Amino acid sequence: MSNPTTSSTAALGAPSGSRLLGSLRKRLSTFVPSGRSTVIGVPFLWLTVFFALPFVLVLKISFADLRLGIPPYTDIVTVKDGMVHFAMQLSHYAFLLQDDLYVATYISSLKMAAVSTFFCLLIGYPIAYYIARSEPTKRNLLMMGVMLPFWTSFLIRVYAWIGILKDDGLLNHTLMAIGMIHSPLRLYHTDIGVYIGMVYSYLPFMVMPLYAHLVKMDLTLLEAAYDLGCKPWTAFTRITLPLSKNGIIAGSLLVFIPAVGEYVIPELLGGADTLMIGRVMWDEFFNDMDWPMASAVTVAMVLLLLVPMAVFQYYQVKELEGAK
Repeated sequence: MSNPTTSSTAALGAPSGSRLLGSLRKRLSTFVPSGRSTVIGVPFLWLTVFFALPFVLVLKISFADLRLGIPPYTDIVTVKDGMVHFAMQLSHYAFLLQDDLYVATYISSLKMAAVSTFFCLLIGYPIAYYIARSEPTKRNLLMMGVMLPFWTSFLIRVYAWIGILKDDGLLNHTLMAIGMIHSPLRLYHTDIGVYIGMVYSYLPFMVMPLYAHLVKMDLTLLEAAYDLGCKPWTAFTRITLPLSKNGIIAGSLLVFIPAVGEYVIPELLGGADTLMIGRVMWDEFFNDMDWPMASAVTVAMVLLLLVPMAVFQYYQVKELEGAK
C-alpha cells in the first residue's frame, strides 16, 4: 500500500519540475541562439575563428618590416611618448609585381591548377554519371570506393606515387615488361608527376558535387527528349550537361582553389624547376625567415582566389533571381 504523503509530494513535484525546466529553457534561450540564428551563426563563427582571424594576422605581418629576432618582423603600430605611430610597408607587394620569379610562380601555379582541374573534370564526370545512373543499392558502394582514399593519410598516398612513378618504379617496370617502352619514362621529379599526383588527390572533390547534382536530375526530361527523336549525345549536351552546370562549377572550385596553393605534391613529386606558390611560401617562411614577404605572397594568393569565388557567387545570385 502506497504512502499518501509520498504520492501527494510526487504529484506536487511533477508540475514544479516541469516549470523549473521551462524556466531554465527560457533563460538559456536568451544566451544560446536557436533556429535560423544557430544555422547561420555556427558556420560564421567557424569561419571567423579559423579563417578571418588568421588572415587578419597574416595581413598585419605583410605590412611589417623584416628584423632579426623573435618574431622576425616589426610592429606596425607603436606607442612612443604618448603618441601612436603607424609604420606600414607596401614594399613587399610592390616587389611581388617587380620580381619575375614571383610573377612566373603565380602564373605557373594557376596553370597547373587549371590543367589539374580540367583533367579531374574529364575523368570525374563519367565516374559521377555512372554512379548516378547505377542502381540505388550499388550507389553507396561506389561512392564509398570514391571516398576510400580519404581513409588513408594524404602524405602516405603521395609517397606511394613515388614508388609508382620513379625510373625503377611499378609503372615503368610494367610498361617495359609488356614491351610498350624500351627505356624508363621520366615521370618522377617532373611537372607530369605533379599533374598525376594532383589529379589523383583531388579527383574525389570533383566527383562528389557532380554526383550530388546528377543523381537529383529528373530523368523524365531525357525520356521526353528520346520520345521526340533526340539522339543520346544531343540529349546529353542540351539537357544533362546544362543541368549539371552548378555541380561542374562547384567541383572545379573545390579542386582549383586548394590546387593553386598545393605544397606537398610538388615538393615530393616535382623537380627543382616546378614553380608552385606553396613552395615559395614555405621557403620564405621557414628557410629565409622572411615572414613579411611570405605574408604578402599569401595575401596576394588569397585575393587572387577570391575572384573565381566572387564570379561563381554572382552567377548563383543571378540564377536565383531569374528563377523567381
